[in-house]
Parts: sequence; C-alpha cells; structure tokens
Amino acid sequence: MTMQWMTVFIDLPADDLQAGTAFWSEVTGSVRFDPWGADGEFATLEPAEGDPYLGVQRLHSGAGGCHPDFHVPDIASAAKRAQILGAAVAREDSGLVVLNSPAGLPFCLVRHREGQSTVPPPVRWPLGARSRLDQICIDVPPDLFDRELEFWLDLTGWPQTSTDVHEFRRLLPDPQVPLHLLLQRLDDAHSNQGAAAHPDFSCTDVAAETERHRLAGAAAVRRHPHWQVMRDPTGLEYCITDKDPDGNWLTGIALEPGPH
Repeated sequence: MTMQWMTVFIDLPADDLQAGTAFWSEVTGSVRFDPWGADGEFATLEPAEGDPYLGVQRLHSGAGGCHPDFHVPDIASAAKRAQILGAAVAREDSGLVVLNSPAGLPFCLVRHREGQSTVPPPVRWPLGARSRLDQICIDVPPDLFDRELEFWLDLTGWPQTSTDVHEFRRLLPDPQVPLHLLLQRLDDAHSNQGAAAHPDFSCTDVAAETERHRLAGAAAVRRHPHWQVMRDPTGLEYCITDKDPDGNWLTGIALEPGPH
C-alpha cells in the first residue's frame, strides 16, 4: 500500500484540550490552525517550515493518547487491504476510515492532499539544541507483538532495521514521509492489554531538551541510556531520544527489506 504522508494526532479529552494543544504547539515550535471537522474536533499544528504532520483531536469520551493517520491515494483499496491483513474497521466517514490494528491500535486512512510533501527540518532552540518529533512508537504486549509487527510490515511495505534488541523493531518509510514507526515489546504488560502509541522526539541534547519540555509543563518520568520518558500536562507519556534529528544515524544502517 502506498503511503504518501503521515500525520500523528494527539488525542485529548475535552477538559485537556486547551492545555494539551498549548503544550504540543510550544514543544514542536508550531502554530495551531482553526479547528476543522464535523464538530470542530480537529486542529492542525503548522510548523515554521515544511508541511504539517501533527494535529490535535478533541475526544468525545475516553482517555487521551495518540494515533497515526496514513495518507493514501485510494482509501477504499487501502482499507480493504488492511482488513485482509487483520485490521478491523471501526468507522467510515467521508474521506476517512478509522481502523484498529490486530493488537487494537486505532489508526486512520485519509485521502492524500496536494502540498503535503516537504518534511519539516529540526527546530533550533534558543540555547542551540535542535529537535524534531519524528517517530510514533507502538507499545505492544508480548503475546501480540509478532502478529502486530507482521501486520505493520505487510501493510506499509517498509523495511525494518536489523537489531539485536528483541523489544524494538523500527520501520522506515521513504525519506519524504515525516514519521517512522517503532514497535516496542512491553514484556511487563498484562495479557489482556491492547496496543497503544506515543510520540517520540529526536534531538541533539537530551538533557537540554528535557529541561525545555519541563519548563513547558512536562514532567520527567524515567531516564534510560538513550532516551528520556516524559509526561505531558495531560498525562500522555512520550520520549525524547538521542537520535540525530537530521537522520544521520541512518547512514550505513542495516535494513531488512519489507514485504513485496
């Protein structure tokens, strides 16, 4: 299936919409556009350079989170293929199909629009550090991990990075797509727990980026050797990683070809 662009939506309960939108606008260096959608439930966050790939959604009910939208030329055929591979349709609207992956992650297929083709560059912040939100991490319980990985490999056709770290698998799109996918195996998850997603930043200085996010209202949760777990003002956890935001970490990386 041809993926021409990706968007990540931060899903916010109505009571958290204002605080969540302000936070994500600030930490990504973007500006909120006027709401859109049937009930004004969506808003696009416009970057200073490049085309938008981040948005917020006001939820009618339920807890917050995030989900990916995949922009495709033919929604009907893409949705049919997703169902053949194991996804379930949750809702169909004009120009939009909402599905759940085999492990239960919500995602959308939307019609690609002209003008969505320029990946925004990393933002340089006043103290010199640079960062970009460039990854959606799908957190998957261990009993569902292999099936979920197979689904995303087959659906996207993207290659995965070769790695000896059993709990992570990264899928890499073409360079003109602004986000890649990381699947994380949650070995401490409950057996009845479904998949969920969170956004990740790459940056040149994890400590400086952590402090910048903290000053914007986030809380530092856990420090790992290569990433910092954060919690935004609405309770959504996300990560700041030490990957080069220019993508230079990809140079020479070994890839396993995606399915054909």
